[in-house]
Amino acid sequence: LSAGSRRTMESALDKVAQLGLGNPNATAWDLPWERLRFQHTTAIRSALQEQYAHTTANRILSALRGVLKAAWKLGLMSAEDYQKAASVESVRGETVPAGRALSAGELAGLLETCEADPVGIRDAAILSLLYGCGLRRAELVLLDLDHYIKEESELIVRGKGNKQRTVPLGHASPALADWLAVRGEQKGPIFWGLGNRNRGKRLTDQAIYDMLQKRAKLAGVNNLSPHDFRRTFVGDLLDAGADIATVQRMAGHASPATTSRYDRRGKRAQHKAASLLHVPYRRRVEKQDQ
Repeated sequence: LSAGSRRTMESALDKVAQLGLGNPNATAWDLPWERLRFQHTTAIRSALQEQYAHTTANRILSALRGVLKAAWKLGLMSAEDYQKAASVESVRGETVPAGRALSAGELAGLLETCEADPVGIRDAAILSLLYGCGLRRAELVLLDLDHYIKEESELIVRGKGNKQRTVPLGHASPALADWLAVRGEQKGPIFWGLGNRNRGKRLTDQAIYDMLQKRAKLAGVNNLSPHDFRRTFVGDLLDAGADIATVQRMAGHASPATTSRYDRRGKRAQHKAASLLHVPYRRRVEKQDQ
């Protein structure tokens, strides 16, 4: 697991311990996991369903099942107790993907903040790959020079679950080429630090986040998250007519259903359909001057 994934897992297990023990200050180390039974995990599921969105609740339940499985493998639980405790159902629900789509003007504004110095050229390449290739932050920082296939203008990307996919660079290619001309041909991470303390070291997830916030402030772009680039990548491809199966492969989604959640066309079609109906309502309150 990456450092970020480990923190997420630790946080999830802490929440289970807090709910299981009824102590808001409890940590994962306080809970005797091997003593959990079906009635306990069912109660934890109910509490999660009440307190969290279904995606968060299911992420925590997944972490819980993982620890129960480890307890069984270590001989701390019987197979029957493990199977019953881990059989708790996932929380059902449906959500709209978090974040927002970026406009073409916002993307251009972010790139305009990147000057023609090494840092600016590097950051412009990062921005271009986040949008042009739809990369996750964790995927981008794991890129090494030998993951770049210059002849094919492609990147070999290691995604979730350590699954690899090949992503075409498309119009992000010139920005990456400029950075590689500055970076040089040394083996190692494609994107590294240029400061006194991190020069030559692989950039971290947090460094990417901090850079994006800095660029967003300079460009006057509000409420920017790293995932917004990926959301925009998927939405723009679907808007342009790319089929969902192709976009799914490019984005590294596990299923087309995940990709379809980013499809903005259905929402526009719904608004268009709603406008076809006439509601015979006459305004009864005069508009107030703002």
